[in-house]
Amino acid sequence: MPASVHSQDNDQSMLDAQAQNQDHIDETLLEQKRIIVLPGATDTAASFQFEGEGHTLGNALRFAIMKNPEVEFCGYTIPHPSESKMNIRIQTYDSTTAVEALEKGLDTLMDLCDVVTDKFTAARDEFNAEQANRMES
Repeated sequence: MPASVHSQDNDQSMLDAQAQNQDHIDETLLEQKRIIVLPGATDTAASFQFEGEGHTLGNALRFAIMKNPEVEFCGYTIPHPSESKMNIRIQTYDSTTAVEALEKGLDTLMDLCDVVTDKFTAARDEFNAEQANRMES
């Protein structure tokens, strides 16, 4: 077979097709709803469904939401292993709503991720500096 068949080089038509496909994917993702409020919700008790999420977000978000003293109950479930959906149930006291508790939990989780990123970056930079000093010695 000719070398061009097995070549890793992309011709312009392939690049154009990939760019058009990526534009279509981006538009589709923007149109999809990632969080849905499930039927039966009240102000202080609601279930939310997250599309494309699993145990990683579910357990971390449940933990962050339960740290809020205004939350009475929070639990999550994966309805079926073959579906990439995660449901989270939040029940609050009358002082706040389930939606506010979810927003606060997401903010808390983002702040926690920022702290972990900062500490990791600092430790990595310190390690790299020590390695550079050892190499110079």
